[in-house]
Amino acid sequence: ICINSLIIHSYFIIMKLFIALIIAIICTVKAFQPIKQNAIAFRRNTLQMAKKLSFREDSRKKLVEGINIVANAVKITLGPKGRNVVLERSYGAPEIVNDGVTIARDIVLEDPEMNVGAKLVQEVASKSDNKAGDGTTTSTLMTQEIVNQGIRVVAAGANPVSLRNGISVAAAMLSAKVKDLAKPVTSNADLLSIATIASNSPTMGAIIAKAYEKVGENGSTVVEESQTLTDEVEFTEGLTIDRGYLSPYFVKDTERQVSELINARILVTDKKISSVQEIIPVLEQLVKTKEPILIVAEDVTGEALSALVVNKLRGVLDIVAIKAPSFGDRRKAYLQDIAIATGATYVADEVGISLESVTVDLLGRADRVVVGKDSTTIVADSANKDALLKRIAQIKSEMELSENKFDKEKMTERIAALGGGIARIKVGAATETELKDKKLRYEDALNSVKSALEMGVVPGGGACMLYMSCDAELKNNILNAVGTNEDERLGVEIMFRSLPAPMKQIAKNAGLEGEVVAEKCRNKPYGFGYNAQTDTYEDLLLTGVLDPAKVTINAIENAASIAALVLTTEVLITEIPKREVPPPADPNYV
Repeated sequence: ICINSLIIHSYFIIMKLFIALIIAIICTVKAFQPIKQNAIAFRRNTLQMAKKLSFREDSRKKLVEGINIVANAVKITLGPKGRNVVLERSYGAPEIVNDGVTIARDIVLEDPEMNVGAKLVQEVASKSDNKAGDGTTTSTLMTQEIVNQGIRVVAAGANPVSLRNGISVAAAMLSAKVKDLAKPVTSNADLLSIATIASNSPTMGAIIAKAYEKVGENGSTVVEESQTLTDEVEFTEGLTIDRGYLSPYFVKDTERQVSELINARILVTDKKISSVQEIIPVLEQLVKTKEPILIVAEDVTGEALSALVVNKLRGVLDIVAIKAPSFGDRRKAYLQDIAIATGATYVADEVGISLESVTVDLLGRADRVVVGKDSTTIVADSANKDALLKRIAQIKSEMELSENKFDKEKMTERIAALGGGIARIKVGAATETELKDKKLRYEDALNSVKSALEMGVVPGGGACMLYMSCDAELKNNILNAVGTNEDERLGVEIMFRSLPAPMKQIAKNAGLEGEVVAEKCRNKPYGFGYNAQTDTYEDLLLTGVLDPAKVTINAIENAASIAALVLTTEVLITEIPKREVPPPADPNYV
């Protein structure tokens, strides 16, 4: 009986295990089924991502259509009588702008092939904006003109590669000619003229000229929003650090909540000071001389900070401690800037100087130091001017080698702090839309002024380009440079036929016939052109209608680069847009 019951019991256990195994297999298969379905769906989607290929004339035609659509939207803003463009925003109020690159970036075309042409124009505008900060509309217009002139020649049977070579040689030699024609900025009146033309506002031009006159070549001018209705300029002199006092007990002026030190000594170190024993030797020497001291360190904490506060409150020593600005390697650079500006020795292990060995001779000097809750301003004396100029030149060379935009901005701030201070233009307006438009105009005008200071100025209103298009000697030199190849010589002709385009468009925006205006200005002395603001023909160099040479050069080079590539396009590959299939209707829903 026992054996039979044992057999029956074992049989039931085996059956249970068998059933559990079948259930486990079923669950595993169901678990993997969605993965398999997803894989099939992914494969199906991958297969559906097909490409459309357009060849020869069809490919170039679509590119040109896209380029023309963007250029037509942008070029109506050119000149003093240029109009505005309204940009819809998915959130907030629409933007009303007069800035070429902002308009170009906002355009997306429904046709994928035409959209490729639009993106090429956006690249031209962005390149000009990044290099010179202005001239984006001129670059876009020149691209359109060169492409349209070139497409006709290519359709007539010219070799596109030879055309590209001719256009490239012509662009390089025309740019060199602009450099030769440019004259340096010699007075604040030139800056006023450039800023007024770039912003299309005499008031804005006057504010920018005032800012540059105050801060000088090495100073920095920034644009900020204001809560008022009017524009104003604020100046910050000296070396400004975005760090305040470490303890409110350092405050001397309780009303203004600042501590002001006159004829102060400066200790600059990258060390963290936590023990007062490290700085007692130098503090004892300063007690004897009764000189105030500013300590700039990575941090001052614990016993060291308590000791400094006690000595300050007892009147033993006039002292303020602040943290070093920024972080990492940038912090070292800022500390070295402060040391050079004040004539101090940078105290760090890497230069072999410890805090215990610091003497009064290693401290810097400043005429005045104002330390607030969140910022510190150091006004150094003029004894270290030579060292400052060398440091500024070093930072400028580092900035040229750097490709990081953020690093360049920080280096510009450092140059401004060392060189001449910072001018802040506070922009005011009645509405948010007007405020954005004014900020864009200010930024364009500031970039134009920087470009003018860098490479000089040429007559504005398209007069410089028109003058070069009539220069027979220049044209012969370029034709000789390209040789006897007929198609390359046609590329040079295309460039020269495109040069009058900016003047024609400025005249058209002013309500005149562009070709008639250009004809009246042809074969005239250098500088003669049409002033659309006053509707007169005059010497634009004398009347102050000026363009930065850098802006003109970038417009020629960038437009020629993209246009030449468009002309050599033989195949255009774009994605076929996927059709949105509506979800099937639910039969249970009535």
